[in-house]
Amino acid sequence: MEHLESVSARDQRIALTASTLAFTVCFAVWTIFSIIGLKIKAELGLNDTQFGILVATPILTGSVSRIFLGIWTDQFGGRVVYPLLMLVTAGAVFLLTFASTYYVYLLAALGVGLAGGSFAVGVAYVSKWYPKEQQGTALGIFGVGNVGAAITNFGAPLLLVALGGRWQSVALVYAAIMAASAVLLFLFTKDDPVRRARREKGLKHQSFVQQLEPLRHLQVWRFAFYYFFVFGGYVALALWLPRFYMGAYGLPIAMAGLLTAVYALPGSIFRALGGYMSDKLGARSVMYWTFGVSLVVTFLLSYPSTDYTVAGIDGDIDFNVTIPLWLFVGLTIVLGFFMSLGKAAVYKHIPVYYPDHVGSVGGMVGLIGGLGGFFLPIAFGIMNDLIGVWTSCFMLLTLLIAINLIWMHVAIQLSERAKYPEQFGPKDLPELQDLHGKLQQGT
Repeated sequence: MEHLESVSARDQRIALTASTLAFTVCFAVWTIFSIIGLKIKAELGLNDTQFGILVATPILTGSVSRIFLGIWTDQFGGRVVYPLLMLVTAGAVFLLTFASTYYVYLLAALGVGLAGGSFAVGVAYVSKWYPKEQQGTALGIFGVGNVGAAITNFGAPLLLVALGGRWQSVALVYAAIMAASAVLLFLFTKDDPVRRARREKGLKHQSFVQQLEPLRHLQVWRFAFYYFFVFGGYVALALWLPRFYMGAYGLPIAMAGLLTAVYALPGSIFRALGGYMSDKLGARSVMYWTFGVSLVVTFLLSYPSTDYTVAGIDGDIDFNVTIPLWLFVGLTIVLGFFMSLGKAAVYKHIPVYYPDHVGSVGGMVGLIGGLGGFFLPIAFGIMNDLIGVWTSCFMLLTLLIAINLIWMHVAIQLSERAKYPEQFGPKDLPELQDLHGKLQQGT
């Protein structure tokens, strides 16, 4: 990779560190409705479906914008696109404090959601600073910025209490931090080496349509569906679990936020480990472990609190089966950990298969994954209102994982058959071959 010859290790560290910190701030803002949304729900008297739509609306903007932001980053560079995105988002968070009706809140939430598009910008920017054999680790470290969700779930309730319970004050603090971070990011980073090399040679960037060319491959959409669970499911639960803990276990908002942060933290910080494992063991192996363990965990979490009556010898015997809180929290930690590995493994594929289209492919994968964070909380709310079972959200996730695992395995098997047909063809046993020869001689 010629463009990396003049890049120093210090330049790489600065680009990765600045991008990761900026992404952490963006992710914290992106999930702010998981906490302030509970106050808005109480103020407006929203049902679970309306609440699900409210917390999911920022995820919609953050998802849809990723394809455009990823391409613009490939064209104009992350050092320009990233700070501009953060400044616009900071303005939207500030304007949120002036909303007064449900529909105005939804409109403001669309602007706040732009923070989620920062992931596509960061992936396209960071990947250009590293060779292929290090991109999994580098992108895994960048993805640790998902810890912003844990920061919000843990810190926002404390900030809410410190500011007298006014969620508007919390939003203003978040807007100020976002704006300051945008300025610092621009001051401390440089243009990526690919953009610099292109500018020195007088080359023009690819057109928008050319950047979209790889999206005709089914493989891209398969990666995107993986991300629909490992990222979209992660975001959805980070938004939904405070509501779940308050309803299913009767916890106060501060404790519900803390336990959600306990889930969100391993879902973020171990993404770097997932990138390293993908570099060393292969992204495919990591994805098998992710889907396999997640399937078992969500199946266990799906079991609702149930009362049983058994006809005993001396009369009916009544008992209850409920997952205790400590076990439930432990299972969510395991789930978050493997989701973290899976997020890194999905993005390890992209610069390997599509090195010249990281922005567009990464943006599309991020878009579909982000849509999981939009649609799933809404689905969780609808299932609560229609079915009336708290654990129905995990039933849906179990089905989603099973589809992903089957699709991945079938796709891998078909690919292997195409590459090595001799290993999958019919294999006659030697004794049957001898018998076939004797029968031919006899005829």
